[in-house]
Amino acid sequence: MNWKHLGLNTIGAVIAGCLALSPAARAAEPAPLPKPVELTVGYQKVGHLAPVVMITDDLKKLGVELKTVEFARYADARTALLAGSLDMATVGPADLAISLAQGATDMVGIMGVGSSPKYVIGRKGVKLDSWDDLKGKKVAIAPGSAVWFQFAATLTEKNIPYNSFQAVNIQGGGANFDQALQRGEVDAIVTWEPFESIPVMEGYGFFAKNLEYSQSKSVGAELGMLAANRKSMAEKRPAMERFVWAYLQAQKKLAASPDEFTKAYASLTGLDTKLAAEASKVIELGSVTTVDQIKRQAKAFNELGVIPKDVSGDIEKYWDASFVEKAQ
Repeated sequence: MNWKHLGLNTIGAVIAGCLALSPAARAAEPAPLPKPVELTVGYQKVGHLAPVVMITDDLKKLGVELKTVEFARYADARTALLAGSLDMATVGPADLAISLAQGATDMVGIMGVGSSPKYVIGRKGVKLDSWDDLKGKKVAIAPGSAVWFQFAATLTEKNIPYNSFQAVNIQGGGANFDQALQRGEVDAIVTWEPFESIPVMEGYGFFAKNLEYSQSKSVGAELGMLAANRKSMAEKRPAMERFVWAYLQAQKKLAASPDEFTKAYASLTGLDTKLAAEASKVIELGSVTTVDQIKRQAKAFNELGVIPKDVSGDIEKYWDASFVEKAQ
């Protein structure tokens, strides 16, 4: 597994310097822990997760030593979280159901992180005016990813056969999708920001706005969720509570200021400011993920044969909303 430990003096310091949280933006601040506690958190370098690397200094004042680990995919972070290599991680909402269906009970969902409309990205010159236009096209997907779950659920609800187009599996990060589209190897891609906006901004792709796949009943418009390792939660709950508090304050700060969100997005992802501004416009920070939504996902994807067991009845036992309730 490829892990990349971020130097927080580089990315974190840049963001923290321009995005210091004002007292007015804060809820009641928790008391510092009596002794420092190290918290290892896995995340992905995508704009809607910018709060992860904004909060190091705030957490240090509260007695939490934050150690971040970057992952290219939610699935990899899920694996590390279940293995106990991470205390917390940002994963896809479907990852809870996937884990439980596989008999892994070491993940606990805490909160969602954001939402956005999702469109198939077409290659310039390719006709994608309706779902029927997908027939015979080469469409790049990341099998088992959060966006793939959204896409597959939408196709099912619209009665579009999955074999009506040629699914091309792409491994690795979102840049691989853009490269395949730019080289003409595929007609369309199903990916995530900022790799959706890059082809549009650079002129070789477009948003197929009639092919939106974020509104399925079983998945919705979520962009991911924060989860905890069950054992770590028992041992480090006070540190996790402070992490959630700091994360929510940073999230509120960015949600209230498009300019600051753009700066954070650019600093985290390495995008130029113009591209970050465009990519951030479609993202709404905050949670749309609910227990009922995850239960619907679990049931729907078992019916589709994506996961081997219907675990919808178990979801509530592995969701802890009290972290957010306490932090608000």
